[in-house]
Amino acid sequence: MTATKKQTKRITAIIEILDATYDPGKLAAEFYNKPYEVLVSCVLSQRTRDENTFVASKALFKLARTPKGMTRLTQKQVEKAIHAAGFYREKAKNILDLSNTLVTEFGEKVPDTLEELLTLRGVGRKTANIVLTLGFGIPAIAVDIHVHRISQRLGLMKTKTPDETEFELVKIIHYEHWLRFNGLLVSHGREVCKPITPQCHRCPIEKYCDKIITPNPPRKKSVR
Repeated sequence: MTATKKQTKRITAIIEILDATYDPGKLAAEFYNKPYEVLVSCVLSQRTRDENTFVASKALFKLARTPKGMTRLTQKQVEKAIHAAGFYREKAKNILDLSNTLVTEFGEKVPDTLEELLTLRGVGRKTANIVLTLGFGIPAIAVDIHVHRISQRLGLMKTKTPDETEFELVKIIHYEHWLRFNGLLVSHGREVCKPITPQCHRCPIEKYCDKIITPNPPRKKSVR
């Protein structure tokens, strides 16, 4: 699938309107040049609400903000700190495991390639791409449930999984838009284009939307 001139024009218009409506750059500025914090926060965000991720991240980063510092904590300490995020035993294990890997195999530094990031425990394509974009400022398209849902609803493609959506989006979205695409759609998904009751009456891109309602894909249990 490659974008036609008409489709490219449509996608560009959507991105420009969303860019004028939202300011996801605030989040990027908060995490800029902090790839480890982005990585750990993404692991904590799996299967939980944003507010729970914030509480858990804040509590955990009071104890440690580096891979080596994290490995000095016990599993019980990590579990207690991240309890608000849910599935805390599994997440604590993943965080400690990937932190140890960063210390022993990557010189305590988070790798800046997709291939290396995917070797870390509990890290899937979505998390890896978010680390690239937010942590390093490297263009990539991270596809979470918001991006997957809205892409389908807009009629940009017909895919079944977030990974499939990512592969199609990189074909039809110009490289210059990759860095901010996730943040724009996540903001739009939280504010307007909600899963069950989208607020189309106040949607800034309604005229570009096919309004295709599809169910959210099942969430993976541990790797995102």
